[in-house]
Amino acid sequence: MVTPTFDVSKSRRVAAPRSIRADGECLRYRLDVVATSTADVVQSAGGWLYDRAMGGWQVTVLLPDRSDTRPLRILGVRALDLHAQSASMGTGSTSQGLAVSAEAFTADPRVRDAVLQSLDNRLIEVALWGDAPQGWPLRVSRAMTRAQHVLSSAARTFKGYALAAAGIPGGTVDATETLLCDACSRVDSELFLLD
Repeated sequence: MVTPTFDVSKSRRVAAPRSIRADGECLRYRLDVVATSTADVVQSAGGWLYDRAMGGWQVTVLLPDRSDTRPLRILGVRALDLHAQSASMGTGSTSQGLAVSAEAFTADPRVRDAVLQSLDNRLIEVALWGDAPQGWPLRVSRAMTRAQHVLSSAARTFKGYALAAAGIPGGTVDATETLLCDACSRVDSELFLLD
């Protein structure tokens, strides 16, 4: 048997090719986030989103108005206009996760529909944060449980920078963020159930 030889002096670094779908999109886990303001996203779920983005997820925040997206860019996530992208969230999309603020859930029937449809799809992880003014609908309450994400030290640092960029005063960033998540999630979310 002949053992192949490798001449290090003639080698060159070649990046491993990314897997590409037929439609040209990279094969990465995708998390769509819907909120009414950048500040709410950063304050409530910024560390979790940072850790997801650094873990290789494609994290996209959908906002009704794209005012200041700099805090989101600090977290490594992109921002898009909610109204232009609403058809791509939830069931029927390539997303493996949907995270929604209580304000967005209450304000937009399309967001409510996407959450309810996603709860029926065991392949889509659903996470919510905040308090709905009249409480969460019974169907949502029954499907969700409280969970915590423990922020990495990098997430705490970058969340602090993002909070400052969003004009939110504060010194220290909490080590955890509490969300509601569906108990049937199939995607490893690094959320620890509390209930």
